[in-house]
Amino acid sequence: MIKVTNLKKTFKNENGEFHAVDDVSFKVEKGEIFGIIGLSGAGKSTLVRLLNRLEEPTSGKVIIDGEDITLLDNKKLLEARKEISMIFQNFNLFNQKTVYENIAYPLKLNNTPKEKIDSRVNELLDFIGLKEKAKSYPSQLSGGQKQRVAIARALATNPKVILSDESTSALDPQNTQQILQILKKSVQKYKTTIIMITHQMEVAKDICDRIAVMQDGKIIEENDVEELFRNPQTEVTKNFIRKIVEEDEDEIIADDFEGYVVRLTYSKKSYNKPIVSKASRECNVDFNIISGNINKLQSTGVGYTVVELLGEKDNIEKAIEIFKENGIKVEEVK
Repeated sequence: MIKVTNLKKTFKNENGEFHAVDDVSFKVEKGEIFGIIGLSGAGKSTLVRLLNRLEEPTSGKVIIDGEDITLLDNKKLLEARKEISMIFQNFNLFNQKTVYENIAYPLKLNNTPKEKIDSRVNELLDFIGLKEKAKSYPSQLSGGQKQRVAIARALATNPKVILSDESTSALDPQNTQQILQILKKSVQKYKTTIIMITHQMEVAKDICDRIAVMQDGKIIEENDVEELFRNPQTEVTKNFIRKIVEEDEDEIIADDFEGYVVRLTYSKKSYNKPIVSKASRECNVDFNIISGNINKLQSTGVGYTVVELLGEKDNIEKAIEIFKENGIKVEEVK
């Protein structure tokens, strides 16, 4: 569906050149929600603007549904953009237009017949749960309601792709969850493909099928969500995950405990099974649970537990083998 190859964006500055996006490549399948996460300045917002040529790439290819949009002239680019909608952090609604008029706007640009506009707008108002707000203006809406209208407007022309640039960053947790649910429903009902730009791992884990992590203009790690959480490869990714699954773990010092302190990471196959109690019985090892967390992902869960193992060294080693045989990752806590 989407294939990005060796994409670069270079800006000139007083020190020479700055590579905002530096040789980025990835693929997104149809109907997939693909997350791109990074800290401020990582290059993710520049990247998303390259995907519909709001920013011109220095080099590389962006192929959407078989067509390289980097090669299109202005007329063909305008046509291609009808299949690519954007959702922004600050909603970007027309304040002088009603909710109905905001959603209808892209349809009017496409010269859609009036009766079809009315049918589509009412369908989308129902989809986002704001039918009663059709005649309201953006100033009369909450932040979450504004973003729901922005999503409806993005869906109006039934685009193939939605680019979401920090679309939940300005919202509280409750509204964030509502927006994520609507985006998930849009994939199911309207068969959209979504690229989700965010700096919030808690958002990415709740909605994405796969996640790419950006740093200094490069994608430094990419994986499906479960594997990314179970086995992060880079320090940047570990720090993102640490913020939401082990907030108190930095205070754990192994020397404060008599036994062997380890962090257990469970997969979807093991997080809801009594493997710790099984290892305790079979290996004659006592367990002291220091901290724990079951972190729900979009379609599964990943468990994290820090435990102290007490017993003979050989027995502890046998217990660790049982963990590993059952798909549990074991890391020593220093």
